[in-house]
Amino acid sequence: MSMDLSQGMTPVSTRVMNLSHLLSESARRAPDDIGLVWGDQSWTWAELDARATAFAHVLVQEYGVAKGDRVLVQSANCNQMFEAVFGCWRAGAVWVPANYRQSPEDVAFLAQSSGAKLLLCGAEFADHASACNLPTIAIGQAAFGPDYDALITPHMGQPQPVAEVCRDDPCWFFFTSGTTGRPKAAVLTHGQMAFVITNHLCDLMPATGPEDASLVVAPLSHGAGVHQLSQVAHGVKTILPVGAKFDPDELWALVAKWRVTNMFTVPTIVKLLVEHPAVDAHDHASLRYVIYAGAPMYRADQIRALEKLGPVLVQYFGLGEVTGNITVLPPAHHHIDDDTMRIGTCGFARTGMHVQIQDAEGREVAAGETGEIAVIGPAVFAGYFNNPKANAKSFRGGWFLTGDLGHMDEAGFVYLTGRASDMYISGGSNIYPREIEEKLLMHPAISEVAVLGVPDPVWGEVGMAVCVCTGAPPADLLDWLSGKIARYKLPRHVVFWDALPKSAYGKITKKMIRDELDARGQLP
Repeated sequence: MSMDLSQGMTPVSTRVMNLSHLLSESARRAPDDIGLVWGDQSWTWAELDARATAFAHVLVQEYGVAKGDRVLVQSANCNQMFEAVFGCWRAGAVWVPANYRQSPEDVAFLAQSSGAKLLLCGAEFADHASACNLPTIAIGQAAFGPDYDALITPHMGQPQPVAEVCRDDPCWFFFTSGTTGRPKAAVLTHGQMAFVITNHLCDLMPATGPEDASLVVAPLSHGAGVHQLSQVAHGVKTILPVGAKFDPDELWALVAKWRVTNMFTVPTIVKLLVEHPAVDAHDHASLRYVIYAGAPMYRADQIRALEKLGPVLVQYFGLGEVTGNITVLPPAHHHIDDDTMRIGTCGFARTGMHVQIQDAEGREVAAGETGEIAVIGPAVFAGYFNNPKANAKSFRGGWFLTGDLGHMDEAGFVYLTGRASDMYISGGSNIYPREIEEKLLMHPAISEVAVLGVPDPVWGEVGMAVCVCTGAPPADLLDWLSGKIARYKLPRHVVFWDALPKSAYGKITKKMIRDELDARGQLP
């Protein structure tokens, strides 16, 4: 029978796999294998699956959670958070994780803006629970709600409920970091996330399987949570550090003990890990993929990491709205030799994704020209929840506009210039801080730097460099820099701090730098 597709057709079905099926399948294939390790405790895939199923019954039977209801989560990394997401999806609910380092008022805003029906909250966050004013399940013993483990125990062994879902049904509200305003809820769907997980395994961690182990080096509420879903999909055990604070010695010891093969983090954390003495005290030969995202890695840090860890670096560029799936730079394209390395690139388009550099009218610009990075493909989110204004601003002709500036070379490799909001105009010229920061970091005394535009009565804006030094601040920094970049790009102001403020995800954001400059009275 022939079918004339030229006349169009209505899809027969948009049903897709409920993402909780990923855990079920790993439990089915290898029920007795370890799926999660946290300190001295471990759980098999079968145990994790049973606990997730019991939580789904708690949500439906005891809290009346229905398909599409939002479950807000305020928790540090723990086994309950790791498994509860699957129970949430089995009930048909939407997972809404908060950055657990946010204030009670911030999380209360997430509760209100997401329309959450229920809160899952760590026992140490009583103020957050109070601020949200929702029915609450506590992780641990707390006065504000019944304990998660006590609730699921009577439901252990019940048959597995799995809500029917379609491609565009929401599964996760991925809140943006809110560095330029109130966080927005990017709506991730079951169909979209299935593609993202498949793509992560294809492009970031080829040949990853049950013999591997993955170390969590970031909060599960955001990119690290997506990374761990990929591990569950292929039966890879996840290792959670015990300490709540970043501890390189603990992390490297876990790499050695569990023969960790992959980890996901951000460039600043990679830098701290490879510069810590513990990297030489523990065996890390098992590592195959050290994946970094959130920002490009400065060249000096890239070289140091490659020298210390070998050819294991994988970079990807992506936003929460595209769930990481814009570009990839695999190990084969990371080189210590500057003549071999495409310095400054964040890689090429992810499999199944289309990336363009566009001008203000949406036209694709020529190779080498700077414009806004735009993307289409199955990894692009469904839009911002209840925010038509943000949706109208972020989409043009079907393309998602990232807000990042960059250019693409003839071979399709993308180079990030920076956020459109980071660019400043000095004397009529566009200045992109990234280029200046890269040059400053080549100075042997500079370990971290941020450059931003500040007001100037003559030029409109000029550059200000905030630097962290390994020793005494160099007196001749601008003289040293003057021969390395065009004169009009030279910062006019330099200050030295002991450390740069970082977000909960380890990122250095210009908004935080500017706020700190203001608080210190150092803004011109």
